[in-house]
Amino acid sequence: MTQTTHEAGVRERLMAVRQEVAKAVVGQDAAVSGLLVALLCGGHVLMEGVPGTAKTLLVRTLAQSLDVQTRRVQFTPDLMPGDITGSLVIDSAGGAELSFREGPIFTNLLLADEINRTPPKTQSALLEAMEEGQVSADGVTRPLPRPFLVAATQNPVEFEGTYPLPEAQLDRFLLKVVLPVPPREDEITILTRHAEGFDPRDVAGAGVRPVAGAADLEAGQAAVRKVQVAPEVASYIVDIARATRASPSLSLGVSPRGATALLRAARAWAWLSGRDFVTPDDVKALAQASLAHRLGVRAEAELEGVDVAQVLASAIASVPVPR
Repeated sequence: MTQTTHEAGVRERLMAVRQEVAKAVVGQDAAVSGLLVALLCGGHVLMEGVPGTAKTLLVRTLAQSLDVQTRRVQFTPDLMPGDITGSLVIDSAGGAELSFREGPIFTNLLLADEINRTPPKTQSALLEAMEEGQVSADGVTRPLPRPFLVAATQNPVEFEGTYPLPEAQLDRFLLKVVLPVPPREDEITILTRHAEGFDPRDVAGAGVRPVAGAADLEAGQAAVRKVQVAPEVASYIVDIARATRASPSLSLGVSPRGATALLRAARAWAWLSGRDFVTPDDVKALAQASLAHRLGVRAEAELEGVDVAQVLASAIASVPVPR
């Protein structure tokens, strides 16, 4: 079997994940695609949506269809860093010696639920894990399982008692996906499924089965790294980033890390689309999810009702598309 045939099989299995997730999650195809792109890039995702838009169900179902481990942490004001990463405990069975007890971060898909409800000290406990794929405790570095993805959620309403994520941590998320309230037809489908006995806590009972695995993700990551990026497309990404820095409505434009994130996401999207090269359309398709959360709107522009998505769209439109 040739490498091309092997890659096609890997792509087919990963694309099948979307159909499996759809058996339990209705109307959130864009979020599923974003999570797959992040997994292929080794990145992380910030998910935003009002309560009840299936954020937790989405991550649980994705893990089931990929046959990987998942854990959920409810972030609260009293959550400590050690509650996530793990801590040293006294091992009475080992002669009262200290031993390291792994925290919930030692998993493949970590659902960090309502991450903006915990103080910055605990939020920052995720930074090393997200950036380096490891946890350091008591002078010892411990690698995290592969694949590893943090899917953090935040509620766009009820800001009382929350701690907004600092720019440095927002920049660690490859993508930000918004889970909207589904349209009327999809909501009817959701209610029909529940009326027929669907249990969100039992996705396997909904017929969701593993159709891909960690080996497929690893092979997919290797294939994505081989996707070609023409100099004109790389220049297009840089010009978009520079256009945001020049925008009078923004106090913070896209950093070089943000431009790199857009490049990585566009390569993954191109590969999922069956191509071994990136097009400007791939860049535009991933620009909002890759860049919007990295931008800071000036206070006076915010008072005038300026929307980040609109500013980014204007910046993208101002850059000539390579031919």
